[in-house]
Amino acid sequence: MSKDLAQMTAAHLARLYAKGKASPVEAMKAVLARTEAVNPTISAFRHVDTEAALTAARLSERRWKKGKPLSDIDGVPVSIKELVRVKGWPATMGSKLTDKTPADADAPAVARLREAGAIVFAQSTSSEYGHKGVTDTPLNGVTRNPWNTDLTPGGSSGGAGAAVAAGMGPLAIGTDGGGSVRIPSSFNGLIGIKATYGRVPAWPPGMNGDLANTGPMCRTAVDCALMLNVITRPDARDATQLPADDTDYVKALKHPIKRPKVAFIARMSDHPVDLEVASLVAKAVGRLAKMGWKIKEAEPPYPHAETSKAFSTLWLTNSQRLLQLYPKERHGELDPSLRADAELGLKYTLQDCINAMVVRRESAVAWNLLFEAYDFVVTPTIAVQPFAVLKKAPDLPDGKPNWRWSPYTATFNMTRHPAATVPCGISREGLPIGLQIVGGHYKDAAVLAAAHQYAEAHPIEFPVLPEKKT
Repeated sequence: MSKDLAQMTAAHLARLYAKGKASPVEAMKAVLARTEAVNPTISAFRHVDTEAALTAARLSERRWKKGKPLSDIDGVPVSIKELVRVKGWPATMGSKLTDKTPADADAPAVARLREAGAIVFAQSTSSEYGHKGVTDTPLNGVTRNPWNTDLTPGGSSGGAGAAVAAGMGPLAIGTDGGGSVRIPSSFNGLIGIKATYGRVPAWPPGMNGDLANTGPMCRTAVDCALMLNVITRPDARDATQLPADDTDYVKALKHPIKRPKVAFIARMSDHPVDLEVASLVAKAVGRLAKMGWKIKEAEPPYPHAETSKAFSTLWLTNSQRLLQLYPKERHGELDPSLRADAELGLKYTLQDCINAMVVRRESAVAWNLLFEAYDFVVTPTIAVQPFAVLKKAPDLPDGKPNWRWSPYTATFNMTRHPAATVPCGISREGLPIGLQIVGGHYKDAAVLAAAHQYAEAHPIEFPVLPEKKT
């Protein structure tokens, strides 16, 4: 374990706080120093609230000295994606069009984190309105991957993923409407989880409604569990939240399902898969088998092409709302790809939307029936390795864009099942590859415990990004 406080996990920091071997002030100063040195290179944060963070750290330090911390993440730095409201910070949505008025209330996850004593210190970058799986915007510029700064960290929670991987705080809140927690977690070597829809209360509703989820992005499953223990607490502002339960996600990590029955789905359809991704994921599945997991190769229980088409219908018709929210003379300020998506969304009919909702219900039932036979489904998280910044999609061998580079994630936004990504290998180019683990509805703790079990048996080493400005 690194002796650098900025590189430590939340769980490790809490142990040091409890023993008096480090303080929240020391940890916060280390993270701020790391941020000052590294953020100019990767542009993961658009705002850092230094003075408020140090004030919160001093208050936390007093609580730990009295032996009365508010939680196990009291005094731990956490960043918040710019699509999630933080009181006093502009709700930017990654867009030039928003008025940048400071939010007058915290979103539920932020409120719960503050109640637990976590230090909300920075706002991480997103693609505009979270519309794409990479992170660059006319507002903030380009966010880069700390594993290789020529490459994208993924998106839309790319700033969150890059920040945690680079040591700019051990905890981050992302959002996931089609994979936006899992894609950057995979591209940055993190563990991230999209819980069952409604498990983490959210407010206000995002542009993509009940496709969207709020979730943790961390270096370890333990840190994800520490966050879930906090952010799953109820909030009356979310009319779709699940009933409160008494799950202790940290304790659940110690009790993974023994010899789980697992369906391995290597491909969702005929989409291309990077050969090294396929190889590393297959090796990871072999390791799971040696760990006692009972693996069986399977096919998706519902036609992926239909689910994908329905997802696109719902996503794009949601996007077209932006053209109604903002005057036409300002549409040119949108990210060109977001404007194109919004204009395409205008072409769908009411019948298209109804058909998409029917497919959504049918596909959810089909996957539910599969989970009657299996404890988990495992897939690659992404079909490709991280690719160059300023591209919305990587290139195919013929030079055309590969628009099907992320076929594994959005299905489970449609069906509302919990899905986590865990690093399962490092490519020859030195880039992390992710394995996705999916479970039945409400099996969030089991999914995270499975990710923890694999990660503990097969850890990875994070890069140390040179501390220099560009």
